[in-house]
Amino acid sequence: MTFVWPLALLALLVVPVLVVAYRGQERRRAAGRARLAAQGLVVPESSQPGRGRHVPAALMLAALTLLLLSLARPEATITEPHREGTVVLAFDVSTSMGAKDVTPTRLEAAKAAAASFVRRQPAGIRLGVVAFGDSAVVAQQPTDDRTMVLAAIDRLSPQGGTSLGQGIVAALGAIAGKPITVPQDDSGSLDGVDVGYYGSAVMVLLSDGENTTPPDPLAAADLASAAGVRVYPVGLGSPQGTVLQVDGFSISTALDEATLQQIAQRTDGQYRSATDAAALAKVYDSIHLAWTARSEKREVTSWFAAAAAVLLLAGAALSILRSGRVV
Repeated sequence: MTFVWPLALLALLVVPVLVVAYRGQERRRAAGRARLAAQGLVVPESSQPGRGRHVPAALMLAALTLLLLSLARPEATITEPHREGTVVLAFDVSTSMGAKDVTPTRLEAAKAAAASFVRRQPAGIRLGVVAFGDSAVVAQQPTDDRTMVLAAIDRLSPQGGTSLGQGIVAALGAIAGKPITVPQDDSGSLDGVDVGYYGSAVMVLLSDGENTTPPDPLAAADLASAAGVRVYPVGLGSPQGTVLQVDGFSISTALDEATLQQIAQRTDGQYRSATDAAALAKVYDSIHLAWTARSEKREVTSWFAAAAAVLLLAGAALSILRSGRVV
């Protein structure tokens, strides 16, 4: 334990002085009682209660000691549990996310549920946003500023194709705080890519799972697994599919659950499908971030003052019960 104002501890010197004064007073009382007892005016001391009569005074002295300690503003190191970590919301913003088999659209439902999730997170959680189509971009680096995260989500709009691998890699880069270079070829290989280890991070991958562009999303999932990042894919759309009208063309699109399920399996995450915003909101409730113990120095003056008040009241109550007066 430490003290903000250690010099205030000098006030404790008054405690032994009070102890000596109390003992002196007790001796004088005992001597006076003995004289009166010899004259038959009071009951002899031997028939009176023993050390119990000192309890009220001891309690009040303890209360005074705690109050004097509180003047020095004591601090204690307290270990408290905190939910900590980083959550990156990776949004598929390809054209197919404009489909209306999820009300009002796949992307809008994802944005609404994600915004609700952001507002519920405790202060210890950092949130980031990644948008991916044919390529991927970090729309918002992980931050504890919820306003910036919500603004980044609100700006998202559907366009282009889908690269699940690019989305996962970009999200890993956001978690790592550095860009991750993906080989510029059609092999889909991510061999030799170094990310690091981030066991307290989670990625939520919101997509219909229709991958059209390298790298291989399963290779990207293996990269996330090696980095200790769990991926929670959220499937948006229906397996039966729907037809989307884009610039006068009819585009068939359906939910590819198999790919998203494999991504979850390889990263120790969980796959969930969401047919509407309400179902999607439940997905976020299944995300479990690690609890960590953090030691922080806190001023505990109020604790000392409260304990002193309890002791003072107890001492006063006992004194009144024994003698009819406080002191």
